[in-house]
Amino acid sequence: MTSGWDSVPSPYVELSREAWRGLRENTPLPLTPGELDALRGLRDPIDIAEVEEVYLPLSRLLNLFFLSDGRLRDTVSDFLGGEVRPTPFIIGVAGSVAVGKSTTSRLLRTLLARWPEHPSVELVTTDSFLYPNSVLSERGILDRKGFPESYDRRALVRFVSSIKSGAEHARIPVYSHLEYDIVPDAEQTVARPDILIVEGLNVLQAPPPGTLGVSDFFDFSIYVDARVEDIRQWYVDRLFALRRTAFTDPRSYFHKYANELDEDETAAFAHGVWRDVNEINLVSNILPTRARATLVLHKDREHAVQRVRLRRI
Repeated sequence: MTSGWDSVPSPYVELSREAWRGLRENTPLPLTPGELDALRGLRDPIDIAEVEEVYLPLSRLLNLFFLSDGRLRDTVSDFLGGEVRPTPFIIGVAGSVAVGKSTTSRLLRTLLARWPEHPSVELVTTDSFLYPNSVLSERGILDRKGFPESYDRRALVRFVSSIKSGAEHARIPVYSHLEYDIVPDAEQTVARPDILIVEGLNVLQAPPPGTLGVSDFFDFSIYVDARVEDIRQWYVDRLFALRRTAFTDPRSYFHKYANELDEDETAAFAHGVWRDVNEINLVSNILPTRARATLVLHKDREHAVQRVRLRRI
């Protein structure tokens, strides 16, 4: 099973890595190797060459979209005969567990914040809108965390709608990966940024008929793609890495897996979770949203982006 490219006519322009990197033009590299180390996810081998050849052209494109959005707002202001107040430019980032969308989002936040036109860039993950474990357990869906029904979709849409409407600030819950749950009484405040990045598994999913979805508020969207077989291996490798690091913390929800399972048992556990949870979610809910993205980054088995698809305007 793969998440390969369809052979039918497409609304996308497809570019090789070589063609894409040429679109960087003179965009400067505002990032040091040390800063990249801090942004890189666990087991994500992204290096400075990847930033220069893939993410700097993407940063330039997003900046051009941001500037075009401002010009469109000026046009609407002229039409209405009055000033239209600027609202944040919203970018959605979607993709599977372990595909590297969190690294992509953190990297874009840093690169975009260093353009003079939009120094204020915020990143929000949809993990903040997961129902608490107590609610998931009560509903019998704790083992489906990450599936669409495990999120408070209405709260997420209200938040993004508020930001897009120009609210001065909005408060959202905080999710702890260490504790694997929403942190009681903790909040993240988002104060009307120039750009908001919303990252999550299902952010491109179409809403139920007659309702708004979070993607309806996006000005640009990105899907991080790879073959299902490759993502499976990345997931297993990452779980082994977590077993040696985060899971050793007694506060970790998965602490028992660092002490009670041997290598073979850990491998069996990782493959089982992938097969019974993550792959089902990917194939049924996440992968079908790829065609709704403005841009698709396709990675090879080494985690390097080799192809880019950009939707025709």
